[in-house]
Amino acid sequence: MTIQIRPMKKNDKPVIMEILQATPEFLPPEVKIAEEVIDGYLDDPKCSGYYIVIAEINSTTAGYICYGPTPLTAGTWDLYWLAVQPDQQGRGIGSALIEFAEGKINKAQGRMAIIETSSKPEYKKTRSFFVHHNYEKIGCIPDFYTVGDDLIIFKKILK
Repeated sequence: MTIQIRPMKKNDKPVIMEILQATPEFLPPEVKIAEEVIDGYLDDPKCSGYYIVIAEINSTTAGYICYGPTPLTAGTWDLYWLAVQPDQQGRGIGSALIEFAEGKINKAQGRMAIIETSSKPEYKKTRSFFVHHNYEKIGCIPDFYTVGDDLIIFKKILK
């Protein structure tokens, strides 16, 4: 299996929206925000503040990652969205996407990557994925998203 990674194009949006909607962890308001970020990127990639790339297997879109420099920081980047087609998870696609983003961040003189996610039980696999990729849990804000749903913050020093 060969995973090709390339910048997102306008005709990728419907498939990415299907992936987001098929990912049970993402609630409809979250999918709406992801779509707004995608639209901003597609309207003007250079001014959006985001980078969005697609992972393809045999010319079929299998996932995407959205990342960008954190405003008002020197060398800190955020990984905002990462999603893989549910039936394609566990095949290395998410790993290829996160490693691609980290490589690009390194080339841009980034020194640190930050990921924010939920403490909900449904996100346990997601949190384990980040730990597997050497992200360290550095913080928790209790009841951030709603009562009982904490914000978990992960960090990785790059280079």
